[in-house]
Amino acid sequence: MNVHSPKSDEPTREEAEEALALLRQWAGNADPVEVAEMDPLISRLIPGAELANYPALARAYPEDFAVDEAYKASMPDLQNGPSSLIRGAKQHIQHVGISNFRLPIRVHTRDGDDLTLETSVTGTVSLEAEKKGINMSRIMRSFYRHAEQTFSFEVIEETLDAYKTDLESFDARIQMRFSFPMKVDSLRSGLSGYQYYDIALEVVDVAGTRKKILHLDYVYSSTCPCSLELSEHARQFRGQLATPHSQRSVARISVEVDSAATCLWFEDVIELCRAAVPTETQVMVKREDEQAFAELNAANPIFVEDAARSFCAQLQAEPRIKDFRVIASHQESLHSHDAVSVMTEGPTFAADSLDPKLFNTLFHVG
Repeated sequence: MNVHSPKSDEPTREEAEEALALLRQWAGNADPVEVAEMDPLISRLIPGAELANYPALARAYPEDFAVDEAYKASMPDLQNGPSSLIRGAKQHIQHVGISNFRLPIRVHTRDGDDLTLETSVTGTVSLEAEKKGINMSRIMRSFYRHAEQTFSFEVIEETLDAYKTDLESFDARIQMRFSFPMKVDSLRSGLSGYQYYDIALEVVDVAGTRKKILHLDYVYSSTCPCSLELSEHARQFRGQLATPHSQRSVARISVEVDSAATCLWFEDVIELCRAAVPTETQVMVKREDEQAFAELNAANPIFVEDAARSFCAQLQAEPRIKDFRVIASHQESLHSHDAVSVMTEGPTFAADSLDPKLFNTLFHVG
């Protein structure tokens, strides 16, 4: 009696080579269309004929084609591929994602109104060393799921939680930039107009610690105290008309908001800046306003060091603010260079190095 061992379901390499030789023999004598009808991939197995079936491919857009779950499962996904596909060092990446993704959001004002503002979004997550990449469209999809809500730090946190879950990431960051309008009165004429403030909201989640940060660019006029005194000296001692130099200046105020405190409104931070440096640039100006602005500048001459410390004093006095940073740039009308200052309080914004282009971003172009 002969005993036969059961045949394995897995073909051997020898059997595979025989099958490949047979397939190539058939395909070498078959019409390219016939090969394509069986399986377009067969042409790739024939040396020198990898594109032989190309003319047989459909060229019209398939309007009626519907994607089902089975088809989606068959599609390649290189970003979620194995670690063997990683190029370069297999190193942890702190931030990877999208920048300048735009969408309209609804913002609630301190006075109870709702504004719809165009917003530029940056969304990133951390990437583990063994992961190839992320599906960046998931970040945008997370935003659209929350886009109809009135945005706040809480809504941003919900969005951040959603795409952290979608992308299976430990750390994440969202930053939303927009231009916020606020109506301001002229100094003496009784007119009013809208001042626009560049604002960014940021939620940072690193190693389980979450911080809420607000950035604001405040634009003001800075009159040089030294130039003011020298001009007055020329008038007093020589009867010589002279004018002190002043220039448009920008302060970027970044604050970490206390999550346990009551709401810190955009308007609150703007008014804090005005209390520190009252010479904010004007929207509506008649002659009486221009004269008033000259008087206001003369009453508040300020070096860039003075500006940083004045903002600092106001920020320290606000209990809803934790760590902060002040970056001031006085864009000199006397010199061919600018006068700048950076001041930080607390570890959130402390840094030994500065972005080489940092001060270039403080130019206000209106």
